[in-house]
Amino acid sequence: MLSLVRTHAFQSGRGPLSPGSRAGVGAALGLLTIISAVELADGREAHYVALMMAAPILAAVFASWRVVLGIGLVAAVLGASFALTEPTPSLVTAVDLAGIAFASGIAAAVAALRQRQGEQIAELSKLASVAQQAVLRPLGPQVGTLAVAARYISSTATAEIGGDLYEAIDTPYGVRMIIGDVRGKGLDAVRLASIVLGSYRHVAYERADLRAVVADLDRAVARNVGDEDFVTAAVVEERGGTLTIVNCGHPSPLLLRRGAVIPLEPPAPAPPLGFMPVVRPRVERLEPGDRLLLFTDGLGEARRDGEFFPTADRAWRLLGHGTVGDGLASLETALVEWVHGRLDDDIALVLMEYTGPRTGATVPVPSWEVGAAEA
Repeated sequence: MLSLVRTHAFQSGRGPLSPGSRAGVGAALGLLTIISAVELADGREAHYVALMMAAPILAAVFASWRVVLGIGLVAAVLGASFALTEPTPSLVTAVDLAGIAFASGIAAAVAALRQRQGEQIAELSKLASVAQQAVLRPLGPQVGTLAVAARYISSTATAEIGGDLYEAIDTPYGVRMIIGDVRGKGLDAVRLASIVLGSYRHVAYERADLRAVVADLDRAVARNVGDEDFVTAAVVEERGGTLTIVNCGHPSPLLLRRGAVIPLEPPAPAPPLGFMPVVRPRVERLEPGDRLLLFTDGLGEARRDGEFFPTADRAWRLLGHGTVGDGLASLETALVEWVHGRLDDDIALVLMEYTGPRTGATVPVPSWEVGAAEA
């Protein structure tokens, strides 16, 4: 469940060429071909040998240092060949050949430095992904009375990991879930996500009222962020067949019931965690077979040619079949196809299905939820 970082380490020169190296070789050889053709057409005097020093420099942008040296050697051989065809070897041509050798050395050094930096970035990204994996532990397949599945879809527009978060736990107060999205990306976002989840995993067992859970999470965020940082979140509780949702600036969950898709908008808007949200619970009575989709804003922002993915219109057809895991797999496939494989933001998805009351167990329903549910 980690964000797949797509930063590629540069090839060390052993084995098959990487796509970058192939592009560098192709561009450099193409340039040498053009210069050679012009030189041949110009006559026996070597007028354009100096231009060949651009070939290893061009290759250094993409290829490994070994490939760059190879391109430099080819350029030097071609330049020497044209120099030998001159009726009288000139000092200018000799200087041009020396320039090719010097440019090849500089280009190889630049390529080696770029390669080393790329490998370091790839290693750091890998470590960051492991850190995110430790934060987002697997969910399901069953949590209390709910069948639960989660999915993390990594964006392709950036190599940075995101701060999307989720959790589902069975507490004395029923099954409680959270989904959230930290503003920003990178290790700072993962750090704040870990703080939110760590606090949630504690207070979800301690607080009977979801509003108290939100207040505790808000204090945890406020202690660890800057003035412009925040976390959007939706906290969900299933207790005795009653679904309670408190929403702090997060996209509203979707309830799937008998072919209908119902957005569970909050009674009143509330700001994200970190801005002292005052929340009002949204309460629904669940029926066996009801499904609830929780998601981060990457889903709502996924688009192609300016047209957003029609989540609500297609939710039942994609999510209403098979297991909850099957539903999320179908949603991911349709989403990736819609955006032609390119997402602008990471997406966290949690799909749960209410399987009915717990046999032989009576879970008290809070008084504020009873009145709201009956209404």
